[in-house]
Amino acid sequence: MHTQLPPIYYIIFTAVTTAAVLLQAFVLLAMYIGLRQTTRKLHEATDELREHALPTIATARNLLEDISPKLKVVSTNLVEASKSLRKQAEQVNATVDDLLIKTNAQAARVDGIVTASIDSAAHATQAVQHAFEAPVRQISALVAGLKAGFDVLFRKHPEPRPPEDDFCE
Repeated sequence: MHTQLPPIYYIIFTAVTTAAVLLQAFVLLAMYIGLRQTTRKLHEATDELREHALPTIATARNLLEDISPKLKVVSTNLVEASKSLRKQAEQVNATVDDLLIKTNAQAARVDGIVTASIDSAAHATQAVQHAFEAPVRQISALVAGLKAGFDVLFRKHPEPRPPEDDFCE
């Protein structure tokens, strides 16, 4: 059982297939035209880039070739200067440390001298005070005795003397 389709179906199928193929061709043609315009714009941009960038890149390369030996010299000088500064800083540090040690020693020496001077002054003051204190007491006692004697002599009424005991001699 084999049935045959009417020829109109074949004609409709062929027409739809033809329309789809034509539509696909138009889409592909539009894609080709768009891609071609994009490619043209890309070529224009690269040409412009080449025109401006290549001289800049060449100038940068020349500048880099010119400056690289100078940069090496500068970096070498910086390393040497850093070493020299470190050495000088160590010398300054050692000098300051030595100065501090000497200053502390002198301060201790001055402190000892001042302390000894103050102790000597205190001792001298004590000796002078003691040297004057004993004669002043003796003179004071002598004056008090003389005063008591003059008081007794110049008194008009003699006071009776207390009787002498066997204990007082």
